[in-house]
Amino acid sequence: MIDDGHGQSRRNDAPREPPDRGIWVTGDDALMTSRPDRVTSPLLEHDPAPRAFIEPSEQVHRRDVPEACVITFFADVVDRLVESRGARVLVDNRWEDGPHPLLEVDHDGARLAVLHSGVGAPLAGALLEEVVAMGCRFFVVCGGAGALRPDLTVGHLVVVSSSLRDEGTSHHYLPAGRYIDADPRARTVLEQVLVEKDVPFVSGRTWTTDAPYRETPGKIALRQAESCLTVEMEAAALAAVARFRQVQLTQVVYCGDDLSGETWDHRSWQTRSEVRENLFGLAATAALRLAKATIQEE
Repeated sequence: MIDDGHGQSRRNDAPREPPDRGIWVTGDDALMTSRPDRVTSPLLEHDPAPRAFIEPSEQVHRRDVPEACVITFFADVVDRLVESRGARVLVDNRWEDGPHPLLEVDHDGARLAVLHSGVGAPLAGALLEEVVAMGCRFFVVCGGAGALRPDLTVGHLVVVSSSLRDEGTSHHYLPAGRYIDADPRARTVLEQVLVEKDVPFVSGRTWTTDAPYRETPGKIALRQAESCLTVEMEAAALAAVARFRQVQLTQVVYCGDDLSGETWDHRSWQTRSEVRENLFGLAATAALRLAKATIQEE
């Protein structure tokens, strides 16, 4: 109860002010001692502290895993690796939505790790955190994405050069910013593999979003004006986690559904088994080459 100044007591039902805690703001690693702006999105409060309350390296046991790893979202490809290529499960890694195993398979006579990732930035980012803690260091990500240009036919490959950060996860790893660039060394290795294999591709920016059902015509037009070639849900987050953990990661997607026209065209993109299988093989070759080249220089 408080005195209202007129001799009357009343309950203090107003929300209490939070304690004066330090926050970190866009692009600034200096600790501030003012209260957070309640209008500004909390995604702009970047905390550069290197250690989290739940730290992956303290919760996930380091293991004998290959340092080269392909991260893929293709469940059909992962199933065939087990059924036809003798891939073995290193870690079952069961989450609430089911298993996201880390596998090992032989590729061109070398050990290769394969992570069956989850869809969406938060899950994909957390799974990357775990396999980094296990010991993987060199990553090539392969997946599918929506096309924002009509000339990007289904199956056409796009190497991610940068990602527009229209999701939340990356903001917990890096100060807020509009884009994040791909790792230049890892990207170069991937592009070299594609050129050597005579595989057509383009390199360009992708739009990473958390909300596929809020890809409005207005936002699509804005992203096209910003030179985004594709739209997906993980690239910015994976790039941010990799940069924060100081591991090398590059990403390639094949164009699936088409968002460039008057109406959405699904294009039955998830049935393109040959495209998915071939893309995995290219990613595997690139991951092993990236690991070999870097280890030789260390």
